[in-house]
Amino acid sequence: MANAEARPTMRGPLEVVEIERTFLREVGSVFWFIVNTFQETLERVQQGRAPFRAASFFRESVRAGVNSVPLVGLVCFFLVAIAFTRELGPLITGIMVAARIGAAFTAELGTMQVNEEVEAIEAMGIGPLRFLAAPRMLALFLLTPCLSTVSNLAAVFASSLVCKAYFSIAFPYFLDLVKDSLLIRDIITGILKSFMFGLLIASIACYRGLTVKGGAAGVGTNTTSSVVTAITTVIGFDTVYNVIYTNFYPV
Repeated sequence: MANAEARPTMRGPLEVVEIERTFLREVGSVFWFIVNTFQETLERVQQGRAPFRAASFFRESVRAGVNSVPLVGLVCFFLVAIAFTRELGPLITGIMVAARIGAAFTAELGTMQVNEEVEAIEAMGIGPLRFLAAPRMLALFLLTPCLSTVSNLAAVFASSLVCKAYFSIAFPYFLDLVKDSLLIRDIITGILKSFMFGLLIASIACYRGLTVKGGAAGVGTNTTSSVVTAITTVIGFDTVYNVIYTNFYPV
């Protein structure tokens, strides 16, 4: 008589090794993607030529930065905490950027890959990494700290409204409390993390987009994978950063 209760399946050693191997392969692929993109870009700069069009950089900057300000400000307006400057601000900003901009980068580049536009760019003698990936990576690298600053300001402003409504604390006095509570190292820490978040999100998004296979279904699969991987990476990097930070600068 068959056992009615399904027994949980245990992963064997070979399956665990294969998962670890796949993870390390993905990490290595993203790392070399970043290295090759920087290499292509720097080689072009050393030749005295622009690695990509300035219009492409500014277009991606507007999409990744300016167009994301309302979303970041609105979300952080309702998430009230002074800890935003060091922890929540960069983290939540990174998650929202990964979901909004990372998915857009992957879908756009994935569609170009499926339609063989990337191969056409290569046939013209143009490096796709410096031409397609570099401006997106640079834009997100520079704009993510700006979005993090917007989230911090929105959170502080929301905190002042809550303190005024429930505790009758005047806005000037609230600002004095904020200035007394915040440390310069907290602000610098949040900004530094935001730079790295932007670089990681853009690198993962561009890598997933340029490695799409399987037509339209592959675009959808890689877009989902890009968002999940970017958010997981941001949270993981934030955790490691905080462990190292607290060891050097204990509270």
